[in-house]
Amino acid sequence: MGILLWIVFGILAGSVARLVMPGPSAGGVGVAVSLGVAGAVAGGLVGTLLGGTLAEFDFRSLLLAIIGSLGVLFSYRSYAMRAMA
Repeated sequence: MGILLWIVFGILAGSVARLVMPGPSAGGVGVAVSLGVAGAVAGGLVGTLLGGTLAEFDFRSLLLAIIGSLGVLFSYRSYAMRAMA
């Protein structure tokens, strides 16, 4: 159940990250949502490693998912911009 929850968080977090970080994005909304899922899973893993139990829908879990998504989206954009130049 945990991984399915992080996928749902990822869809939400990827959408929020796309709104927070507007601008050109290689791949569009689909890539942003996919990166959101990856970021949410990464945020969940970091939260779990820090001693949390993140198997339920709460504000802290959603915040971790959004922060992870922003990090992954920022890293992807930085890499994509360097590759295009």
